[in-house]
Amino acid sequence: MYIVTTQQMQAAEKAADASGLSYDQMMENAGLAVAEAIDNYFDVAGEHILILVGPGNNGGDGLVAARHLAQMGAVVTIYVWKRNIEHDKNWEALNGADVERVLSSESVAPARLAHLFKVSTIIVDALLGTGVSRPIKGTLAELLDQTKAAIAVRRMPQEDFLLDPAYPTLDSQIEPLVVALDVPSGLNSDTGAVDSHTLAADMTITLAAVKWGHILAPGLNVVGHLIVGDIGITPDYYPNDVTLEMATAAKVASMLPSRPVTAHKGTFGTALLAAGSINYPGAAILAGQAATRIGTGLVTMAPPKTIYPIIASRLADATYWPLPDNEGLIAPNAVRPLKEKFADANALLIGPGLGHADSTTIFLKDLLAEVDSLPPLILDADALNILAKQGQWQRLLPSDTILTPHPGEMARLTGSATQDVQANRIELAVKLAARWEQVILLKGAHTVVAAPHGRAMVMPFANPALAKAGSGDVLAGAIVGLRAQGLAPFEAAVAGAYLHGLSGELAREHLGATAVTAGDLVGFLPMAIRAVNGE
Repeated sequence: MYIVTTQQMQAAEKAADASGLSYDQMMENAGLAVAEAIDNYFDVAGEHILILVGPGNNGGDGLVAARHLAQMGAVVTIYVWKRNIEHDKNWEALNGADVERVLSSESVAPARLAHLFKVSTIIVDALLGTGVSRPIKGTLAELLDQTKAAIAVRRMPQEDFLLDPAYPTLDSQIEPLVVALDVPSGLNSDTGAVDSHTLAADMTITLAAVKWGHILAPGLNVVGHLIVGDIGITPDYYPNDVTLEMATAAKVASMLPSRPVTAHKGTFGTALLAAGSINYPGAAILAGQAATRIGTGLVTMAPPKTIYPIIASRLADATYWPLPDNEGLIAPNAVRPLKEKFADANALLIGPGLGHADSTTIFLKDLLAEVDSLPPLILDADALNILAKQGQWQRLLPSDTILTPHPGEMARLTGSATQDVQANRIELAVKLAARWEQVILLKGAHTVVAAPHGRAMVMPFANPALAKAGSGDVLAGAIVGLRAQGLAPFEAAVAGAYLHGLSGELAREHLGATAVTAGDLVGFLPMAIRAVNGE
């Protein structure tokens, strides 16, 4: 599933039209896709749906969606803002449909719109589409602000909902739900900039492909749940410069190793984790738990000896190879005993909870000097912070290393500011993966994974439940486990990030974003794997 700019989307539509998929047919497909998505999620029969229709193709898609929603049993009203309806085929097609039509120019329009705001359970924003970058002004700004105000009033908790002062229970059905067609009006589909009048959506049904503005801040904050509707445009219609992809369950399922009934633990590899310190034993525990849950045949933990009993008491499924320690930190002379396990390991994770004292720094530098004997390597957390302090650190790494920085760690690796990383995160990851010749997983809302050869994939998850200490340790453990099972570096990073993100979505659904902990992510990993595999 591609992620495209407005220009790239227009080029794909032009190519499709030239190949026989007409613009009219694409609009019909778009409206049907929107209606089917809304019905799939909300069961529209009997529901009152208000569709705000604008002057362009986005409004045309809204007219088609109105016809199909009415055929599905919804009570549909369209409110038309500044649209020339003369000779409009989709307007004329509504003549045989049970759809109320209100023109903003009619004298009764204000009163009718106010009533519709009160009774509609779903409001569809089909006012402005992609390609609109000018500030919203005038009557459109007034319409959007009026809509937002009406929604705010209806969503405000009322005292009537308070059933018991000691155990408050609110109406779980949020009304009205806001659905944006392609993009919320006022969201710049290329930059993610958001107009102050933009109506934030609970769901955005985009057409054919994800747009850059859906995944860039601040735009991602107004998109809500993102659905991609099929309008008939196949991958061969897109221009050659479209390389950025959105990770999907189907894509990740194709990456995961098969699990034959004849398998034994050796079939699924051995992951070796050098992690933890006296202050951060939990990081090693979380990474080890994730590595076991992700399906690794054998997980071997290599913590400092001092904290080995702490980790072993929480992680019975692993084997242990305690390392010499220096006051609870891995000692510089720990490289030699760790090397004894290299031959048995299919992947090596360094970093979670490691600390970055002088002794640990020496350990990592000496370890990287063994470049020819290292197993496939994943560097995370403190390993990256230590690395960033080394001159010409890029030359120290073996090829196919996976680096998993959060924005602050990426800033240290690049010698820049965190805000600069965040302002250009996708392009930066792609550029540096090629320059450093390593796989980069840049964490954050819509985590991006970039490979040296230019391929990049963005995760569909933007979840505040993941903004907890230890979440990155779980991700690193999942990746080393998948790498140990034989996945190539890019695939291991993508699959690990997707399963980690999906486990976060499942945890938020069951526990709420506030209460989710990193340990909960480990617990939901099996459910995420089952969901991806269609079990």
